[in-house]
Amino acid sequence: MDVNLARTFLIVAETGSFVDAARKMNITQSTVSARIKGLEELLGRPLFTRSKSGAELTGAGELFQKHALALVRVWQQAQLQVSLADQHPEHISVGAPLSLWSGFLLKWASGLRLQIPGIAVSATAGASAVLNQRLIEGTLDLAVMYRPSPPPGLTIEHLFDEEFVLVSSTKNSSRRGVNDYLLIDWGSDFVQDHATAFPEHANPAISLDLGPMGLDYLLANECSGYFPARIVRSLISRGRVRQPKRTRKFVYPVYMVYPETRNEEAYEPILRGLRRAAAKFS
Repeated sequence: MDVNLARTFLIVAETGSFVDAARKMNITQSTVSARIKGLEELLGRPLFTRSKSGAELTGAGELFQKHALALVRVWQQAQLQVSLADQHPEHISVGAPLSLWSGFLLKWASGLRLQIPGIAVSATAGASAVLNQRLIEGTLDLAVMYRPSPPPGLTIEHLFDEEFVLVSSTKNSSRRGVNDYLLIDWGSDFVQDHATAFPEHANPAISLDLGPMGLDYLLANECSGYFPARIVRSLISRGRVRQPKRTRKFVYPVYMVYPETRNEEAYEPILRGLRRAAAKFS
């Protein structure tokens, strides 16, 4: 299938309009219509319901959407790897939640480049469900995530247990209240567990979906919030933030996930390096 058909389909689905899709892609509306018609003929199903107000996905269109995304991602990955082939004979694409890149995977990636100078590393941040899907598609070679539930064909290996602790930038004498509480979205498991443990913080004054970048806010403002212990440990020891006593901790196992069928010779040095990097947190 021509990848342009899948790309055009996705843009029509995004904009809800053949006219807007044509404008966004800098092609004519008739070209958009011809591509969608050709795609519908290939699949044997209508993908959009057309009306004066625009275009809406049919049931078949909604089912095809995730496959179209996969097709485009696989093509982009192929283009990237081919373009890197001359300068970088090896390439690895790695995905993880934003929290695991900070203070862990970025350092590992730096060490990997020293260990294997010819390797190119592509990094992406995302939720576990997205990372699992990309592993299945083959657009990720390796993922590191909390509590994975991968489908058959993928191997999971425990690396360490991530501990989230409460830290505060308020003065010792200050009383922590709802108005100075910072809620960081560390993923669906954490958000759910946190809501159960602290219903009084269900609607905090500030909520950030920024992962480790929320630490900048904590350091610039007197407030309290949960962060991975490995990220704030040095700040606690230097007195930049304090860890209140007798507060609840949240612990989540961290795993690396990779294909069961793989090039052992190429993968093993990479996996060994990741195990060594994780060992300091065990």
